[in-house]
Amino acid sequence: MKMREEEKNRSSQWKTFFKKRWVFPAIYLVCAALLISTIVWYQTGINNSAKDPKVAEKGKDITGKTDEPVIEVNQSFENVVMPIRNDDEVRIVTGFFDANASNEQQEDALIVDGNKYRPNMGLDIANKDGKEFEVIAALSGKVASVRQDALLGNVIEVEHDKGVVTIYQSVKDIKVKAGDVIKQGDLLATSSTSQINIAAKNHVHFEIRKDNKALNPQTYIGQSLTALTEVDDSDSSSKIKSEEGKDTEDAEKAEDTQSTNESELE
Repeated sequence: MKMREEEKNRSSQWKTFFKKRWVFPAIYLVCAALLISTIVWYQTGINNSAKDPKVAEKGKDITGKTDEPVIEVNQSFENVVMPIRNDDEVRIVTGFFDANASNEQQEDALIVDGNKYRPNMGLDIANKDGKEFEVIAALSGKVASVRQDALLGNVIEVEHDKGVVTIYQSVKDIKVKAGDVIKQGDLLATSSTSQINIAAKNHVHFEIRKDNKALNPQTYIGQSLTALTEVDDSDSSSKIKSEEGKDTEDAEKAEDTQSTNESELE
């Protein structure tokens, strides 16, 4: 009997509770709040997934990007400059030997080595007052080699894009080493002397090669590196041979040219 009475009291209490005016509006508001909270939570989860894509593999995300260093493409558009600070302070002592040049120009581009004449495969640049000067990088690149050479007066070779190499001979107080990445205008060394061109005194011998073929630096000063990379065999003036006796064949031709010119002068 007592249990039945308790059940009737409970039922009566619930009926009394639900008869109150504020009960159903309150229940509605609670349900609406729960529904809105669920929708907001779901949309937030979707947005976070879109902003933070998972990594597909180590060092590479789903966009295909990697952690590898980015190469500066603007280096290809650098213009070749003379390997000196101020063009007005220097002069060209010995020019480039061009097979298509006039006899007079070819004579001026010959280097006297004892009783031999060697065609100059670059430019010999000296200060107008004969003093030493700073030798700088004509283009950005990577130092391929630095070597001591009593005949050439020490040599620095710098690699660039697509087989282009710049060479700086007759230098001292070298500031770079093989493997260094340098920028255009960086200090490489100081001008000096060489045994192969004693008459030039203090100077720097500057060469530009494409696929191991000598190009006339004066033709490409002010031109972009892209212009050098597009040079083909027909544009290069002479094939460079190995350092050991590389000028032997060319020297013989130069001697014949010199002898012919001397005969014409007589």
